[in-house]
Amino acid sequence: MEHRRLGKNGPEVSALGLGCMGMSTAYGPADEEESLRVLRRYLELGGNFLDTAEVYGPYKNEELLGRFLREVPRQSVLVATKFGFRFDSNGIRSVDSTPGNVRRACDASLRRMGIETIDLYYQHRVDPNVPIEETVGAMAELVSAGKVRTIGLSEAGPQTLRRAAKVHPIAALQSEYSLWTRDVVTNGVLPTCRELGITFVPYSPLGRGFLTGAIQKLEDLDASDWRRTNPRFGDKALQENLKLVATVKELASEKGVTPAQFALAWVLSEGTDIVPIPGTKRVRYLDENMGALRVTLTESERKTITERLAHIPVVGERYAPDLMALSQTA
Repeated sequence: MEHRRLGKNGPEVSALGLGCMGMSTAYGPADEEESLRVLRRYLELGGNFLDTAEVYGPYKNEELLGRFLREVPRQSVLVATKFGFRFDSNGIRSVDSTPGNVRRACDASLRRMGIETIDLYYQHRVDPNVPIEETVGAMAELVSAGKVRTIGLSEAGPQTLRRAAKVHPIAALQSEYSLWTRDVVTNGVLPTCRELGITFVPYSPLGRGFLTGAIQKLEDLDASDWRRTNPRFGDKALQENLKLVATVKELASEKGVTPAQFALAWVLSEGTDIVPIPGTKRVRYLDENMGALRVTLTESERKTITERLAHIPVVGERYAPDLMALSQTA
């Protein structure tokens, strides 16, 4: 298993992480026992980097990881989780990155997962009402207290990253990145991470499963699946976006790998300072995804990918307007 470092001086993690959100929410029904089998298999294959968040459920995903973490030596796993929302009985009420909520969320996450230290603690979304300096200052206090090992941000823009890094070293920045979402290059997020020595952690590197080719129409998604509300999965947008999927499938076939392995190999090839976290809730898909680590793309192949996809527009925003407003802010 190849390992990559979080930030300039942080811990090393497996080159391919595991996103755990879908085990508890968003992508239709899940089987907790199968999810535990996925987690066990991931460690068997050499993985050690698990990604969760307070909001996944909410709380259910951290509780699931807590069950798993009781089975394994603590040092065998690096756990990343996120805070940044305030909840009520109806679910999410608002973003909240006030110092008080940072401390509350951290203590609650530690309790749910049954651990003493969070290896990587992210602000899930930038709070427009709280200066980033205040939030990162509170996160830094958690590091000093031994409750958090390293800190990160999610969906933050270049200016926010620079301001945050002046308060405390930022180990990682998490944002969406895949063959159909590449704006972190053009909007300056990825270059800024590299300038500051921040590891980039792409979520949804398989385009929320779309790049695998398994989703050909809206009816392929469960009625409860969150993707039904995503602009890119609307009927007209989906049909246009299938042109990109067809190209990925063709390129993968030429390489002799699956579309999922090809898409992940491309993200991995973007730099050793990148640690993608594809999510799955089924062992067979985990095995397929981990196979991407054995796929090497040549510079010629990477150039071909860029040229082929440059002429295929992506239709639809990454999120509905309310969530899009919180994504990659300045």
